Amino acid sequence: MIRFLALISICVLCFTCEKAFLGDEPADTPRENFEYLWNECRDKYSFFDVKGINWDQIKVKYSPRIKEKMSSDSLFIVLNAMLNELRDGHVNLVSPFRTSQYSFALFGPENLDMRIVREKYLTPDFVRTGPFEHNWIANKKIAYVRYNSFSDRVAGAHVAYILSLYRNSEGLIFDIRQNGGGSAANIQRILNQIVLSKTLLYNSYLKSGPGKDDFQGPQAAYAEPDKNQVKYTKKIAVLIDRGTFSAASFFALGAREIPNVILLGDSSGGGLGIPNGGQLPNGWTYRFSISRTLSPAGENFENGVPPDVKVLLKKSDRDQGIDTVIERAVEELRK
Repeated sequence: MIRFLALISICVLCFTCEKAFLGDEPADTPRENFEYLWNECRDKYSFFDVKGINWDQIKVKYSPRIKEKMSSDSLFIVLNAMLNELRDGHVNLVSPFRTSQYSFALFGPENLDMRIVREKYLTPDFVRTGPFEHNWIANKKIAYVRYNSFSDRVAGAHVAYILSLYRNSEGLIFDIRQNGGGSAANIQRILNQIVLSKTLLYNSYLKSGPGKDDFQGPQAAYAEPDKNQVKYTKKIAVLIDRGTFSAASFFALGAREIPNVILLGDSSGGGLGIPNGGQLPNGWTYRFSISRTLSPAGENFENGVPPDVKVLLKKSDRDQGIDTVIERAVEELRK
C-alpha cells in the first residue's frame, strides 16, 4: 500500500506539471476549460466501465451549453453537472466561489439515527478509547463499538484494549454507518488486531493510460496479526450503509475476507478509487478517481460493497427509539 501511495504521489507531480511539459497552455475561455476537463476525465478516470458511462455521449450532452461569453458562475454550473454524471463522491470542482461534491449518501435511504444510538446503545456511561465510543448492550452480552470517521487516528493499542475489555462477550458490533472515510492507514491498524493470519484484503490498480484497460498493478494490501494482538475469535458484525465511503468502504471490502466478520446494513457508498486531479486553464482545481480497487476474487464494488445481511432502519422501530440494524446484528451474533 505504501508503494502504491508513492506511485499516486508521482501521479500528483505529473498532473501538476503536465501543462508545463505540453508547451503552450490552453487559452482561458469557457470552451477551452470545458474541453480540458472533459479530456482529462476521458484519459484518467477509472470507473467508466463499471458505471456504464459513455463519456462521448456526455460531451454531446453538455458541449452545446458552453457559450463564448458565459459567466464564470454559469460555466461552473455546466462543468459541475458534467462531473456529477460520474456519480462519484471523490469527484470535486473547486473555484474561488463554489465547490462541488456528489452526494453519494443519497443513493439509499437514511439508515442511522445517532440520537437513538447514543440514547439506547451507547448510553451516558459509554467508554471512549481513542476515536472509538463503546459499551455493553443486550444485557451486557454484546459489545457495541462506534467509529465516526477514519480521519480520526487509530492506534493498535486502542483496538487491543477494546478486544480485551469485551473478550468474554458473545460477539462484537463495529458500526461505521455514515463514516465518510479518511486515512487508509487506519484500516490495517484495526484489522491487524483482528486477523489470525496474514490476510489479503484487496488489490489496487492505477490508471496508466487512456485506454479502458490501461491499469498498472496490482498493489496488494494485507492485514497481518500484530505482535501485541489480543485474540478475539467471536463473530464481529460490521454495520455499513450508503454513507460508508472511501476508507470506510475500503475497510468493509477488506473485512469481507476475515472469516469471523459479517457485514450488515445497506451497501456502502463506494469510493474505492484514489482521487487526484489538477488545474484548469482558469485556475480552478478538480479531482476524480484515478485508480480502482478489487476484492481478492477480482470483484469491483465501486457501486457499493454489499452487506452479507441487508437490513434497513424501520420507521416503526425508529419511532420507538430502536435501531433495526443493531438489533438484527445482535440476533446474527447470537446464532
